[in-house]
Amino acid sequence: MHNVTITKGLKYLLAGLGTSLILSTAAAADTLTIGYQGMMNPWKTVIDSDALEQATGLDIEWRRFDSGAKVITAMASGDIDIASAGSSPIAAAISRGVDVELVWILENINEAEALVVRNGSGILAPQDLKGKTLGVPFVSTTHFHALFALEQFGLDEGDLKILNMQPNAISAAWTRGDIDAAFIWDPVLGRLKQDGQVLISSGELSRWGKATFDGIVASREYAEQNPEVVARVIKLMSDADEDYRTSKGSLTSESPMVMSIAKMTGGKAEGVLDVLALYEFVPLEEQLTCAWLECGKEGGAARALLFTSEFLEAQGKIPALKDDYSVFVNPSYARKAQEL
Repeated sequence: MHNVTITKGLKYLLAGLGTSLILSTAAAADTLTIGYQGMMNPWKTVIDSDALEQATGLDIEWRRFDSGAKVITAMASGDIDIASAGSSPIAAAISRGVDVELVWILENINEAEALVVRNGSGILAPQDLKGKTLGVPFVSTTHFHALFALEQFGLDEGDLKILNMQPNAISAAWTRGDIDAAFIWDPVLGRLKQDGQVLISSGELSRWGKATFDGIVASREYAEQNPEVVARVIKLMSDADEDYRTSKGSLTSESPMVMSIAKMTGGKAEGVLDVLALYEFVPLEEQLTCAWLECGKEGGAARALLFTSEFLEAQGKIPALKDDYSVFVNPSYARKAQEL
């Protein structure tokens, strides 16, 4: 990988001063800024290589974020062009007017996010959460599912102390004994499981009618101006997923794919395969069906964004709902990737 030599902030400063309009225009055309998070998935092998640079001829600036909420803040400010985020922060962003499009389902979360409780905390059943302390990154998919879970358990937010904590802060607080439970993803989830138990997973909650996923969103302006680039990003993600699906039976902790994912996430290679097995990496042809990106308002992704937004509105996290969430789901780039 190689980094850009001219940051976007400097580019716009130069343009504003009128000293290097040609330079700033060239930088805009030749660079792509992509945000990503620490979840374990085959996409990390692309980030760890120069495959995207070779496929597009662009300089790629990779930026890592601790949560989807921080990703969306960066997208809203125009700092990144394409990024991964959970369905909850994506729904929140759309509802707040950030002009992004969902172009790819990075993973169906399934069992890869869970509400885990500390051994010795006295939490043996959902009702035991009353009076306890729960750590969760706000406006994340885990936050959405944590609140949905409490609703199903007959509890409300006032029945326990819910702290807004980023993954690393959750890990530290758990170690100190400051929290009794957390709703989080790997690699932190794996650490917490060492002296804790899963109370309920996102896979179970999704089967109760409120699905969550991690998706790839693109700035609408960038995507419309660079459809080939967006399609090639999707193609590489799709190919990486296919490589995993076809080889997972023979992968070990010493396989290059596994070691690459561990390197890019900060996890241990020995635990990568167990984590990957918790997710569903949806094939390209399946994404282009009503189950996910296609079929407008009736498509699975659009419906998930609507349901999530309804929940966020009820919780006072967003000001209002959009009339139609399907206009923020764009399968055209995945269709174009299918032709590459």
